[in-house]
Amino acid sequence: MVIKVEPVAKALKELKKKDSYTLMLSPRGNKLNQGKSRFLANQKHIILICGHYEGVDQRIIDYYVDEELSIGDYILSGGEAAAIVVVDAVTRLVQGFLGNESSLEKESFEKKLLEFPQYTRPKEYDGHKVPEVLLKGNHEEIERWRNSKSHELTQKIRPDLLDLT
Repeated sequence: MVIKVEPVAKALKELKKKDSYTLMLSPRGNKLNQGKSRFLANQKHIILICGHYEGVDQRIIDYYVDEELSIGDYILSGGEAAAIVVVDAVTRLVQGFLGNESSLEKESFEKKLLEFPQYTRPKEYDGHKVPEVLLKGNHEEIERWRNSKSHELTQKIRPDLLDLT
């Protein structure tokens, strides 16, 4: 099943503004990542087109879409779930959306590293303890520990993120 060109083109003609950026959610698109999310967060007006099953008539992509975008190397039955992922990844980067903008700086992928482990109370649970360095209150040591753990986790889980050149 392919979505017809006429209804989508008509909807786009109604929705498009001078500064619109139109995305077609598609497994063959550029992959969504933190950099792309940041780029999209700086756009004034975004239009997301969600295909279903076989997608949309190719003329929509050729003449009305600025970019095809994928959320990963797998197939969904429709683009609706992908649209939710894009909206969440992008809106949180829009200035003023989060209460504390500085919280974005230490999250995974901001510095091509995974985020360090997080702990809370109690200090010990079922024989498992919070690392001692986090309990001492020395902010410089805590920061060094966090950086070290971010590098360790990235090397172990996602070495592809590390720039080894």
